[in-house]
Amino acid sequence: MFKNELIIDNRKFKSRLMIGTGKFQSNEIMKQAIEASGAEIVTVALRRVDIENPEDDLLKHIDTNKFLLLPNTSGARDAVEAVRLARLARAAGCEPWVKLEVTPDPYYLLPDPIETFKAAEILVKEGFKVLPYINADPILCKRLEEIGTVTVMPLGAPIGTNKGLKTVENLKIIIEQSNIPVVVDAGIGAPSHAAYAIELGADAVLVNTAIATAGDPVKMAASFKLAVEAACVARDAGMPTEKQYADASSPLTGFLRD
Repeated sequence: MFKNELIIDNRKFKSRLMIGTGKFQSNEIMKQAIEASGAEIVTVALRRVDIENPEDDLLKHIDTNKFLLLPNTSGARDAVEAVRLARLARAAGCEPWVKLEVTPDPYYLLPDPIETFKAAEILVKEGFKVLPYINADPILCKRLEEIGTVTVMPLGAPIGTNKGLKTVENLKIIIEQSNIPVVVDAGIGAPSHAAYAIELGADAVLVNTAIATAGDPVKMAASFKLAVEAACVARDAGMPTEKQYADASSPLTGFLRD
């Protein structure tokens, strides 16, 4: 198994797969998929739940003694809305962890870097553990790290597109330069995409649509679990480097020509 745990703000997690809770056919299937994924961090859109009601139909399917419930500010269009949602979650008794999302664009749901930064500054000062969802922008990642966010969450592709990692070159820079965990979020549509992100050096991935909309979400969740674990073991084993020219695995001299 992978030797190192995922550590976010001194909190340790064995799994490097995070899972979202949207788009599932039923809450029971969502619950089974979460279990099958092995994830320990589960994100929930605050606009979808009554966070103050433990009997909320979605929340009662998530064992908060077992999983870190990570409220997200999905639907917030600016910093003011995002901060308000985060404060509501904490006032309702959630741990002060928040996945910060500010997405004013209704077509591609791309994150607003300026409003995200503004909200992050406020929430960090208020004691929140902020995990900001952002474009794969290395400069923005460093700025967020400097103000105290506990991760950065650059996108691989727009939310829900299942296109995989379309931002690879920037992700490589972010991973190289970051001193806080890098969680690749959005666009991951297949277990191979998740494995690739981990092989690149990402600390974790977050997946929702690819699992929730699969023909068999529970089986797909298990597949993502295996893919992430396999990539972690491969990284631990030492990934071989790419080469420009061919390099035969067997000697080119031998009895056929000698």
